[in-house]
Parts: sequence; structure tokens; C-alpha cells
Amino acid sequence: MSRALQLARRGLYTTDPNPRVGCILVRNNSVLAEGWHQFSGGPHAEVNALKHAGDSARDADCYVTLEPCSHTGKTPPCADALIAAGIARVIIATDDPNPKVSGQGMQRLKEAGIKTEIGLMQVQAQALNPGFEMRMRERRPFVRSKLAMSLDGKTALANGQSKWITADAARQDVQRLRAQSSSIMTGIGTVLADDPALTVRDIDTGNRQPLRVVLDPDLKMPTTAKMLKEPGRTLLFTLSGNKKKKTALTGAGAEVFTLDAKDRQAMVQPVMTQLAGHEEVNEVLVEAGAVLNGSLLCAGLIDELIIYMAPHILGHDARGLFNIPVIEEMNNRFELKFTDVRMIGQDIRITLKPRKKK
Repeated sequence: MSRALQLARRGLYTTDPNPRVGCILVRNNSVLAEGWHQFSGGPHAEVNALKHAGDSARDADCYVTLEPCSHTGKTPPCADALIAAGIARVIIATDDPNPKVSGQGMQRLKEAGIKTEIGLMQVQAQALNPGFEMRMRERRPFVRSKLAMSLDGKTALANGQSKWITADAARQDVQRLRAQSSSIMTGIGTVLADDPALTVRDIDTGNRQPLRVVLDPDLKMPTTAKMLKEPGRTLLFTLSGNKKKKTALTGAGAEVFTLDAKDRQAMVQPVMTQLAGHEEVNEVLVEAGAVLNGSLLCAGLIDELIIYMAPHILGHDARGLFNIPVIEEMNNRFELKFTDVRMIGQDIRITLKPRKKK
């Protein structure tokens, strides 16, 4: 199963919105064939492994990181392919989190007389697809916020200058985060200050660019923004009813959605709902300033924080990480836990997750 998980990771940048899945076929402790899901719309991991095995797959054991599908989507059911190939036993890391199909693949295999087991390396398998798990089980994307800060916790100078806090290695590492994300989200403040492209560079994603999402309450987005000229889609979410500006932005290549929300803070939840539903977004990478990050933090919508800390000091007047209401009691602080700390070039990458309150 460990090998199957390694194979699944090969689809880290290319399978979206599908999960990353790996599969190996084994007989007498010898691997017959391997396969993984390579891109959305292509054959699933089990089918690729069966294709490589041919007739030797009969009576073999199948190790797969996700429950074989039982329905016809862009491809036929994998459970049927395993049955037709004469597989003797299927060992599954984790169930399909989609409540409409969960357990049905296993049931179909059992009814065909195939022995099934589930739960081997389940935690690792679920960790490989945090967004798919979140979208299917909780109907929202997995939200990962990326921040770069100085040693004293500042993200930009008081005048807004932020290029560059981190060195080249850290910025290249961010491309990896972008590549595995379904969507990159930012706020209008970042667009106006930096005019970012929000594209993946120097990493093969199979010509897929993450969906770009901008929260723009007053519709201040320039029609000349760099991201509107890049390949892929850009979605703007606004509270404004300015039809003239909306028409101009639509003509420039943006897709504009007007939300029925009372204020900026209330925008984040309906945006996440739409991304998970209509857009099938699994993982959102937030690259934004203190305002949007503060809104997401207060709404409980940040699932993981990745902070690149550079060996610089910017001073007390520089800008901080989160714009949040004053915390007057220590019991009301936001508690996090470290999950990884490592050097990336000359900077430190810190990965944290919110600590669940008891």
C-alpha cells in the first residue's frame, strides 16, 4: 500500500478535480503491475494497472488507495473492471468519501465473490486528498493559506512594499503549492498592490492552471489586470451592483458574481460554497493580505497555514499577518499546532493546522 501511495502522488498536479489514486497488482508477494490516475478524464489507477498486467491479473491481489468506483462518470466503473479481470482480493486504504457512492464499490466486489479489506494506511491515503475529502464530506474546499513574513512577523513595509521578503528557493516552493491547488484566491488589495498573475510556472500541470478567485467587494478590479491576460479562468466575487464595471470586466475576460451578503466578512462562506459545488474545487491556496486572511481565520475556514519566515526584521510599523478584532482574553486566542518545520533555502517553512477546541 505504501507503494500504491507513492504512485498516487505522481498525479499530485494533474488529476484535479479527481482524487489522486494509486494501485498495484500482486501475486505471491511479487508485483505484477502498477498504475495511477494520471489526469481527469483518463483511465483510473485500477484500469491502468490491469492494462499493464493483462491476463496475469486473474487471481491476483489488488492494493488500491481509494475504494474502486461503482458508477459511470467520464470512465466506466473500476469495480466492474476488477471483477471482469478475475481479481481475487482487493485491499483498500480508504472508502470513497462521496456519500452518494461510499461503500457501493466494496459491495459490488463482495457480491462478485471478491474478498475485500479496508483501512490499511487509511490516514495516509486521506492526507493525500485533503480537498477531495473535505469537498465530499463537508461540501467545502480545503483551504491552505500561504504567507511570507519577516522574523518579527511582518508581511510588508508600512508603505505596502513586500517584494521580496523571501528568497528564490521559497518562491519556487510556492509554485509547488500552486500546482497542487484547484484554485488560488486573493483579495482586491493584493491585486491593486502587486498585480499578480497567480499562475503556475516551471511545473508540469498538464496545461491546467488553477482557477483564479478574487474577492472584490466594491468591484475595483482593473480591466488591465495581469491575471485577466493569463491562460485559465478568473472569477470575481463582489457586493457591488455596478453594471457598467461588471460589463467591462466581463469583456476583459473575468467572470463576475454578485453575492447577497451583508458585508465583506460574510462573503467568504458563500464563495467557498460555490467553489466546492459548481466549480468542483478541492483545494484553495490563499495568497492574500491581512484583511482576507483575517476574515477566513475568523470564519474558521483556514485548514492549514504555510508560513515562510525570512531572516529579516521590518519593524513595528510594518504590516502584520491577520487583520482581526482585538483579542482581550487569552482564552479567545487562535490556537495552532506545528505539523512541519524545515529549511527552504535560507528561509524557514512552517506548516501549521488549527488546534481543535475541546
